[in-house]
Amino acid sequence: MFDRLFCYIFTLRELPVYGQTANRRKVMETAAALNNSGVALTEANQPFEAIPLFEKALIIEPENPLLWLNLGIAQQKTGDYAEAVYSFKQTITIDENIAEAWQSMGLIYYEMKEFDFAEKCYLTALSQNDGDPKTWNNLGVLYFNKINYEEARNCFEKSVSLCPQYSDALINLRDTCRELKDYRAAAEFERTLSGLGIHSE
Repeated sequence: MFDRLFCYIFTLRELPVYGQTANRRKVMETAAALNNSGVALTEANQPFEAIPLFEKALIIEPENPLLWLNLGIAQQKTGDYAEAVYSFKQTITIDENIAEAWQSMGLIYYEMKEFDFAEKCYLTALSQNDGDPKTWNNLGVLYFNKINYEEARNCFEKSVSLCPQYSDALINLRDTCRELKDYRAAAEFERTLSGLGIHSE
């Protein structure tokens, strides 16, 4: 059940090219090319190959938070959580309003069973973007594992309200209602899942 509840979220961003001078633009285009190649490799499940590209781009643009974010995502996919957390912390040091960095750290702390740190990261991410159904779902998963079923239900309901066909959140909401012995609501969500062609017990 816990495996079904937990959901990895990886968000990759492409790097915009800015600059007023020709030399500056050329430098940025080089960093952007490295970044975009790294994004493609990460999305192709080749994070080990992507990491050196992000690192090279960071030599050119060490203060670019999106490069640190993408590096952290690639490191997270390799399971190198210590390096990933460092990269995400670099991201938010440069720009604390990048919700994806907070969310990704929350996932890592959840994996490490550091639930208090995970909760803080998720809540910070939601304070910056409360319209992300996946972050609400992941926060619900955390509360479910802390046996706080009421809070978990609230999070899953918020997730489903934002994305009514989000199957992970619907499954989690159904299972949480069962834990709360609200079998009528659980049956309703089961019917919704069946209507989406999803059959999961």
